[in-house]
Amino acid sequence: MTSNKKFDVIIIGGSYAGLSAAMALGRSLRDVLIIDSGLPCNRQTPHSHNFITQDGEKPREIARKATAQVLQYNTVQIHNDLAISGAKTNDGFSITTKKGEEFKASKLIFATGVKDIMPDIKGFSQCWGISAIHCPYCHGYEVKHKKTGIIANGDVTFHYAQLIRNWTTDLTIFTNGTSTLTREQHDKIKRHNISIIEKEISQLQHDHGQIEQLVFKDNTTFELDAIYARPEIEQHCDIPAMLGCELTEQKLIKVDEFQKTTVGGVFACGDNSSLFRAVSKAVAAGNMAGAIMNNQMTEAAFT
Repeated sequence: MTSNKKFDVIIIGGSYAGLSAAMALGRSLRDVLIIDSGLPCNRQTPHSHNFITQDGEKPREIARKATAQVLQYNTVQIHNDLAISGAKTNDGFSITTKKGEEFKASKLIFATGVKDIMPDIKGFSQCWGISAIHCPYCHGYEVKHKKTGIIANGDVTFHYAQLIRNWTTDLTIFTNGTSTLTREQHDKIKRHNISIIEKEISQLQHDHGQIEQLVFKDNTTFELDAIYARPEIEQHCDIPAMLGCELTEQKLIKVDEFQKTTVGGVFACGDNSSLFRAVSKAVAAGNMAGAIMNNQMTEAAFT
């Protein structure tokens, strides 16, 4: 428990984006508090890829090293707790946590990620991040040329089919019900020898998260090595909305190119504000948020 209650910046979320923002601010001599509940969205994922210098590393190990490096800057602290509410004050913001603590800061950064809403398919959540995956740039090389499926429908299906065919031509689409592909999309997919199966899925049979086969509601099966999907999402944290931050049509926090939200003094970075969910993107966005926020504070002080 920290005895200090007032900071220059509070960062809510202590994974890659939050830690990256904290490093930029710590190196700028800012008093920073990171509030983190310790439940990153990729905690099931065995290895992280496509992040130079860390390719193939365990996500928790990247976070462990990052935390140790950030805490070398003695103006940065981490408080293990869950931020549950926030409010504007006369000189900034206040944040209240689940344990009943209240902290204040001039500025806020939300690096809270998003929550994936798992489809109603038995076994899917156990496979998520292991063999049920969302991003070929993060995971596609490891399942290249393997028997691969896509669980999706409509425009998302067509985009995935175009993209993932680069890694494997042994590809099957599962619309999990009646297809909503347009006739043009359907015909183009079929021209590339990609099958489309419209049966409803009841289960992903797996061995410790590694898919073995799909089981349909008619009790037929389909063997697979990996499957791509893009579940619906929602924000992990309601505080940005409490403060008046706008969301996009995709339920992401609306930010500009400098990670500023629509509320002055509030920034957002990482998965909560980007369709491109990757460690490298989160780190870059966090670094941008921290640097631009510090720049705002230096300009305000230079009067």
